[in-house]
Amino acid sequence: MNKPKDWENTQAYGDFEPLELGGHICKIMKVEETQSRNGKDMIMISLDIAEGEQKDYYAEQYRNDNRPNKKWGCIVYQLLEDNNGNTNRGFKTFVNAVEKSNSGFDQDAIWDEHFCDYFKNKLIGGVFGREQYENSKGDLRWSTKCVQFRDVETIRKGVPIPADKYLDTPNSQAPSKNEFADMPLDDDLPF
Repeated sequence: MNKPKDWENTQAYGDFEPLELGGHICKIMKVEETQSRNGKDMIMISLDIAEGEQKDYYAEQYRNDNRPNKKWGCIVYQLLEDNNGNTNRGFKTFVNAVEKSNSGFDQDAIWDEHFCDYFKNKLIGGVFGREQYENSKGDLRWSTKCVQFRDVETIRKGVPIPADKYLDTPNSQAPSKNEFADMPLDDDLPF
């Protein structure tokens, strides 16, 4: 047998270290305005871990990923409005958490064409939990995601780990300790 292409640079599954569940102090890498599949206004918030043993967790994943279509590993999608056209509570929670976590951040000054720029490199608290998904083979797996925003001080005081979010399918099952969907995402960071 010939050695497969890129053998030395391919990371084995067992080498992957999952992100710890619960609260993390995060750095906002980038915020982008976009629209949902249904045409609703939303923002994409790219995060990395800013403190602790897993600092730069997503940047490291990105650097170590040698796939051609690699993507940043932690993006939170936040709708701006609710179904009635009013401010979405999750969006307001995000902005308030950024303001409370960063002295000198004035949310009254951000409402202009540079809205997204005001958030870059700011700190925010993220609460990470697991969500079940079905892969292309029909197997149920788990993905670790930022499921809530909090201010940094609340995270430092400690927050509970959110309950696992199961798919609403007949095949949904209790999680296995060794099932982790977060696979490493190579050279340059996308920001």
